[in-house]
Amino acid sequence: MTKFRLTQISDTHLARRLQLLTDNFHRISEHINATRPDLVINSGDLSFDGPTSRGDLEFAKSLHEALPVPCRYLPGNHDLGDNPTAIGPVPTHPATEPLRQSFIDVIGEDRWRFDEAGWCFIGLNSLIMNTGIESESEQTDWLAGQLGSVNGKPVALFIHKPLYLDTPDDPELESSAIRYVPQPRRKQLIEMLGKVDLRLVASGHVHQRRDFTFGHTRHVWAPSAGFKISEARQELIGIKETGLVEYRFAPDSFEVYHVRAPGQIDIDLDDVLKAM
Repeated sequence: MTKFRLTQISDTHLARRLQLLTDNFHRISEHINATRPDLVINSGDLSFDGPTSRGDLEFAKSLHEALPVPCRYLPGNHDLGDNPTAIGPVPTHPATEPLRQSFIDVIGEDRWRFDEAGWCFIGLNSLIMNTGIESESEQTDWLAGQLGSVNGKPVALFIHKPLYLDTPDDPELESSAIRYVPQPRRKQLIEMLGKVDLRLVASGHVHQRRDFTFGHTRHVWAPSAGFKISEARQELIGIKETGLVEYRFAPDSFEVYHVRAPGQIDIDLDDVLKAM
C-alpha cells in the first residue's frame, strides 16, 4: 500500500448512562462510514470510568466494533488508571497490572507496531510509565526491539498523553505533571526515539486541539471526541472543541487534517456531570 489513510479519535469517554457522549460518537461513526479510512485509532480514554466500571469499557468496545473499518486502541487514564508523578498528588486510581489486564481482556492489546506506506507506526501505553509495574519494563524492552528494526523508515508514534507542552526540557510543574508523560520516563523515551526518524507524535488526553513542530517532529493533539473542558476548570492551551484528526501517509510524507464530524457538538464537562 503506497498510501494509507488513518483517522484518529480520542477521549470518547463512553458509558451507557451518558447519552450525550454516545450521540457525539454516533456522529463520528457516521463520518467514518462516509470517509472510510484504512484504519481508526482511538488514542485513549475510550471509557468514562474503566478503573471502577468494566461495563464502561465493554460499552465502548461494542460501539467501536460497529465501525465499518478496523480499529486499534491505546489506553487512557480513564481506562486503566493514571501514572504516579514526582510532583503533585497521588492518582485516585493508579495504573496497576490488574487494571491493565482488564483493559486487554475487554479492548485488546495496549501497545502495537505495524508498517504501512513506507512508515513504521508504534502505539505505546503511556499510563504504565513511571509505575514500576512489570509491564512497564516489558514495554521498554519491546520498544527497544521495535525501534531496532525500523530500518530507516519514518516513525509515527501514538500515545495517550503528549510528550511535553513545547519542548523536551519543559519543567515538570504540579499543574502539568499529570498532563504529559512524566519524568523521568519522558527523558528516557525521548532518548530512545532520538535513534530513529521520528516524524509524528499523535496524542490526546488534554481535550484541546493543538498542532506544532519541534525540530523535525510534528506533535498533533487530538481533541476529545466527547466533550470540552471549561476554562474555569482548565487553562487554555490550544483550541477547545470536539473533533477528530485525519492523516494521509505516503512514502516519506504525510498530511494532517483537523476536522469535526457533521452534527458533532461541543458538550461541556459540567453538562456531562449534571447528566450522571
